[in-house]
Amino acid sequence: MKVPFLDFVGPYEELRAELDEAYFRFMRTGWYILGRETEAFEQEFAEYCGSKYCIGVGNGLEALHLILRAYGIGEGDEVVVPSNTYIATWLAVSQVGATPVPVEPDPRTYNLDPARIESALTPRTKAIMPVHLYGQPADMDPILEIARRRGLKVIEDNAQAQGARYKGRRTGSLGDAAGNSFYPGKNLGAFGDAGAITTDDPQLAENVRLLRNYGSKVKYHNEVKGYNSRLDEMQAAFLRVKLRKLDEWNERRSQVAADYLAKMRGGPELTLPFVPDWAKPVWHLFVVRHPDRISLQQKLAEAGVGTLIHYPVPPHLSGAYSEAGWKEGAFPIAEELARKVLSLPVGPHVASEQVAGVITEVNRIVRALRA
Repeated sequence: MKVPFLDFVGPYEELRAELDEAYFRFMRTGWYILGRETEAFEQEFAEYCGSKYCIGVGNGLEALHLILRAYGIGEGDEVVVPSNTYIATWLAVSQVGATPVPVEPDPRTYNLDPARIESALTPRTKAIMPVHLYGQPADMDPILEIARRRGLKVIEDNAQAQGARYKGRRTGSLGDAAGNSFYPGKNLGAFGDAGAITTDDPQLAENVRLLRNYGSKVKYHNEVKGYNSRLDEMQAAFLRVKLRKLDEWNERRSQVAADYLAKMRGGPELTLPFVPDWAKPVWHLFVVRHPDRISLQQKLAEAGVGTLIHYPVPPHLSGAYSEAGWKEGAFPIAEELARKVLSLPVGPHVASEQVAGVITEVNRIVRALRA
């Protein structure tokens, strides 16, 4: 049995005719930057998320960075971030000169714990940046309540959760703005780097459109010191095709996850994902915990099952933030997760017999490790 962790060929093969047509349509326009495909995708993705505006940008990190910059967050400011996340969430804050302030996750959901936020706030706090990690929405209502009471912005890191729902509403439309990544491995993945910002805030949308294009509305007339971060026109054409399949592919992911949850033997050794009743995740990742994660991963590899670790080093212990002086034990929940989590194959092109094989191997290996 061979079960790759990611299948990049399957999506193209399924949509080959539509993707090829989109490519030739784009090539025939003769307009390759900020053209009709980007405009159409921005409208379609905004409607999908339930937001008024979408601004296509170069990638997910730049989406978060440009939101912060457009809100005027910078030197001397602080932004609450999860201690358990991919480092891009923190990097966006650092890139505008602000300070990321880590807050531990709920150990059941791995997402930012609203109950821990208040103690991290200071007069310098300007925003809270929850991450919908692994495709499961963060608990947004209490986060929004804290933010509204304290006059803070809420910026969703929606890189992994396109299509997920929180109490019936799609992520990407819950806070003041959201950064989206369309990295190829994401649920809505481009064939290269790509990203977008969604928001209901017309001023933010206008500011970001200015910033993404050298600070210019009219060519050679630069109003502010901007950036070059524009959604590639060809990627926009491909994303329009894949957006039409996103809900179906998310449902396929959900079926794989449902089979795992029903048939894998969780317990003291193997912790399976927990889904609150208000959440409808899109299963960007299916993440289990095991005290001997390395042995589990090695034995699954020997059985032909591909896995990855998301993420082996929490941001506060990375070299990128060594100047902050954090040591082991500073954020123990994030550190425990980093030691124990393992992601299993869960994509929309994992065949039913492969799902059954993964379940069989996980159960067998966990039982053998217990003995």
